[in-house]
Amino acid sequence: MRERGLRVLVVGGGGREHALVTALAASPRVADVWCAPGNPGIAEVATPVPVAADDLPGLVEHARALAVDVVVVGPEAPLVAGLVDALSEAGIPAFGPTAAGARLEASKAWSKALMREAGLPTADFEVVSTLEEADRAIDRLTGPRGVVVKADGLAAGKGVVVAGSVDEARETAREWLAGGLGEAGRTLVIERRLSGQEASLIAVVDGTGFRAFPLARDHKALCDGDEGPNTGGMGVVSPVTSPDGDPQVLAERVFPALLAALRARGIVYRGVVFAGLMFTDAGPSLLEFNCRFGDPEAQVLLAGLDMDLVDLLEQALETRLDGSPVPVRPGTRVCVVAAAPGYPGTPARGQAVAGLETLAPLDGVHVFHAGTRLSAEGVLETAGGRVLNVVGSGDSVEAARARAYEALAGVTFAGVAPVYRRDIGLAGAGRR
Repeated sequence: MRERGLRVLVVGGGGREHALVTALAASPRVADVWCAPGNPGIAEVATPVPVAADDLPGLVEHARALAVDVVVVGPEAPLVAGLVDALSEAGIPAFGPTAAGARLEASKAWSKALMREAGLPTADFEVVSTLEEADRAIDRLTGPRGVVVKADGLAAGKGVVVAGSVDEARETAREWLAGGLGEAGRTLVIERRLSGQEASLIAVVDGTGFRAFPLARDHKALCDGDEGPNTGGMGVVSPVTSPDGDPQVLAERVFPALLAALRARGIVYRGVVFAGLMFTDAGPSLLEFNCRFGDPEAQVLLAGLDMDLVDLLEQALETRLDGSPVPVRPGTRVCVVAAAPGYPGTPARGQAVAGLETLAPLDGVHVFHAGTRLSAEGVLETAGGRVLNVVGSGDSVEAARARAYEALAGVTFAGVAPVYRRDIGLAGAGRR
């Protein structure tokens, strides 16, 4: 990659991509940033490209026409579909795993088997494809607090049910195996349920080496106190302490073993690995791997990044990651997600978003657009479930929380307050 004047295309249109674009545009090495398809917030710092994130031929065509130096892929779907493979065939450098590597997220059964091969701790599980197999696995793995049923494939955040009873687990398995989630649910992972404090450990990897970010804690449930349905994430805080010692030691245990297991399968994985962890009484256990930055984890991690993001991506593309922690600025970052009414079911769309102009002068606040659009009249309005990500930064969790919630207090959707949790970052929140 050239020292200066880089031309970068980011793929995606949510809060994670807004954070990526913001960090890339701030680099003195970057001349131009495009984003496909982008959103109104992204358009303030990058040039939107009217190509959908799943339009692989269109993305390759535009990357070639724009003469970009590198493509940074945000969401999992184009990675799973093989966008990096297609870009590589066209001679265009791309940051992200190939389709073979993205199977780490595309198939929970494949990913769990890889954990076993790598000797990484994870909950006991069985992979099933018939109702009879599911019934036997549910009987064996159900504990006092239930069992977890997971669809093998990508299911837009709807492929995991923490069943409190055998009956609920069997009903879920019956529905999904019968096609209730399409092809994503034709194979299931039945998993013993764990309890403890969750955390996200995210690293940039180059096939052999890695550099890990500080631990972050996502808050998946919709409501305060970790009640209500699971969502794509209602907020996150970072850094957080590990109840199991130094997070860097944990990273050194997880990522080299994972990369070695991938290489044993002929896969050189370059990009991001997201390790979802549960800190149980018996020690840390892996819940899942994802093949991209978390959302909204990326928003707090990149807001605190204390190095040029281009330098970090370059180290990964050139196989120069040395295992040292990714540097972040002192203090804490707290992200609160503002969701549309009806989320995560059928969120209201087309509601006018107001109050963002009052956030511009606030110190220590970043606002990332996740699900917004402009109406025909040029009015900013809701266009998805998670609409805005408000990040507050401060010397402490309390200071970061105060800034995020102060900023969010002035935002309305169609004249009413958005849906958001009031306990992001509080002690105990995020325990599942």
